[in-house]
Amino acid sequence: MFSVHDHNRDAWDELARQHVPLARPAGEKEFAKPQFIINPFGWVDFELRGRKVLCLAAGGGKHSVLFAAAGAETTVVDISPVMLDLDRKAAAEHGFKVNAVEASMDNLAALPDAHFDLVVQPVSTCYVPDIALVYREIARVTAPGGLYISQHKQPGSLQTSLRISPLGYTLVEPYYRSGPLPPAPDGSALRESGTLEFMHRWDELLGGLCRAGFVIEDTFEPRHGDSSTPPGGFRHRCWFIPPYIAFKARRKMSAPMERKLVVP
Repeated sequence: MFSVHDHNRDAWDELARQHVPLARPAGEKEFAKPQFIINPFGWVDFELRGRKVLCLAAGGGKHSVLFAAAGAETTVVDISPVMLDLDRKAAAEHGFKVNAVEASMDNLAALPDAHFDLVVQPVSTCYVPDIALVYREIARVTAPGGLYISQHKQPGSLQTSLRISPLGYTLVEPYYRSGPLPPAPDGSALRESGTLEFMHRWDELLGGLCRAGFVIEDTFEPRHGDSSTPPGGFRHRCWFIPPYIAFKARRKMSAPMERKLVVP
């Protein structure tokens, strides 16, 4: 039987074997300036030493070892065993202790309730069909008052053509679509080759986070655009269509009240 989980696990195993940029462990540059990975938006305003940190869907040997270097009790979860091997090897090389757990972001049954002071998730929610399940699991494992910092692919970017036409970048996917997006062309800097990706609407990205028991404290759109670069390239497209958004959210001190969503 076909499984999105298995497909994306195998795809990321292969990407890791190809040593794509997202599968390159932290090196001298990252250790010299770790804040660009562990606190890029300045939202972590507390001492990390002794804090319990979850690096969610963040295998590859960057986030986990840099948080461990800052003194955090670090757990990294990823769907890909090959990506997690990079974390284990990087931690051993630098003498850090990192707990590596193979699991999907929408099923964190291996992790305890209300355990983590900080959950950090780089761009990855696009690889699961139902983001509400992801938020529910993160809410369960985050301690009351804990922070959840995440990045996501914006729906408008996933709706829009990757290549430029005489009319510019065009809207090619419906907003109210279901199922995975069509495969991306090889070599795209905005899509990961071989993976299945899903577009999540703004109500799911923002409202779903609130309904799971978080309060959104801040947002940030990383600016990658440059109008002076050649048309059709990554930075030129980003000048017209912002690809990513980051959320700073705090776990409520009490469980959220369940409510029914009324659809007219």
